[in-house]
Amino acid sequence: MTPSIEAAWRPRALAALRIMTGLLFLARGLVKLAGFPEGAQAGQQELLTLFGIGAVLESVGGALLVLGLFTRPAAFVLSGMMAVAYLMFHAPAAFHPLLGGAILFSFILLYLVSSGPGAWSLDGLRRRTSAAPAFLRR
Repeated sequence: MTPSIEAAWRPRALAALRIMTGLLFLARGLVKLAGFPEGAQAGQQELLTLFGIGAVLESVGGALLVLGLFTRPAAFVLSGMMAVAYLMFHAPAAFHPLLGGAILFSFILLYLVSSGPGAWSLDGLRRRTSAAPAFLRR
């Protein structure tokens, strides 16, 4: 790939990764919050439990990732949540990280923390319309 093509597609690929990760988190959260779709694993959870709080974080954080709004803070919180989920729930059952997607999600989210939202994000729109000087918008 030529450098100009690669430079043009990198933000779009990052946006696709962000959006798909957000949609997966939103789906995980909706299963636990609303029991949708019916019969899905985990099912509806009580709100004031660890699973309920996780469901709220997954739903809100997933929606923020899809929109590309507050991407870095949302990804940071979700990454920590997935690390805790692995250590509390997945590792005791089977230490091997391939048996749960928590570690993969955690590292994808850490990548989003460091790289930002990519193209097609409300963060980018806010940054472009900000009254801040150019050197502060980076």
